Amino acid sequence: MQTKLGIKGGTGAALIPFLKKIGFVNSDGTPSDLYKRFRNPSESGAAVAAAIKHGYRSLFEMNEYAHDLGDSELKGLIVQATGLAEESPVVSLIHRTFKNLKEYADFNASDSALQSEGDDLVHGSTGAKTMTARSSSGIPGGMNLSYTINLNLPATADIAVFNAIFRSLKEHLLGAGE
Repeated sequence: MQTKLGIKGGTGAALIPFLKKIGFVNSDGTPSDLYKRFRNPSESGAAVAAAIKHGYRSLFEMNEYAHDLGDSELKGLIVQATGLAEESPVVSLIHRTFKNLKEYADFNASDSALQSEGDDLVHGSTGAKTMTARSSSGIPGGMNLSYTINLNLPATADIAVFNAIFRSLKEHLLGAGE
């Protein structure tokens, strides 16, 4: 951010998690394939549309045409998704960011192109697992699934509590797919 884009200080540092969320940056901080497509002028609109659909997935799960909504409807959808009050500054920031990104997006790109770009996005953090499976139609490439587990551990010095938690995770989550 600082070297290539010249974005110094806190702004550049705050931008990286957002770019990861929308799929422009990989979990290791390197530019993703979606970002590389964005840099191609003939594909940039479709790449931004795919990034919006990925980064704002919860909005699109509630309304597949979230990008076509007017301001008040979009804001209502954001309120519904976040559970925050309509006058919340967070709702306002999400709304403005969505609208600003939408100016660069081409949602009229073929659905297969948007779907392909969305399928290529892989997000995760340390500890995330990614599984690849063939689609039922036998088409190579298959389907990518990932999950991230965040633990809020209790404030305790008793190691037995932590051992029990991690033993249970190992039994029920890690051992489940084997």
